[in-house]
Amino acid sequence: ALVDAMAAEVKAFADQVAKEHGVQVHIEMVSSYPAQLFQPECVEAVGRAAAKLGYSHMPAVSGAGHDAVYMAKLAPSGMIFIPCKDGISHNEIEDAKPEHIEAGCNVLLHAMLERAGT
Repeated sequence: ALVDAMAAEVKAFADQVAKEHGVQVHIEMVSSYPAQLFQPECVEAVGRAAAKLGYSHMPAVSGAGHDAVYMAKLAPSGMIFIPCKDGISHNEIEDAKPEHIEAGCNVLLHAMLERAGT
């Protein structure tokens, strides 16, 4: 709903600018990634794994087109985010510390083991 509202605001602003300046504006949607809910059991397993390992955690929503978005349509899925320098991710300057990558991998391991029943 938030993305739809933002798109409507952009269109309204473009229409206003076009009218004020006597120009035409054409907006074309070239890609769209609708929100994909992940299986609650997977999300909860990630939270329990993070807590078990003593890591801070919180549920988050991502608009990025991760493989997990597409896999969630085929199989139970979830995602794990780790801290990145200056909060920048999905960018060529993304920079994550090795210890954060290790923590994310350990959370994934423990969540998978729990889901496997081991």
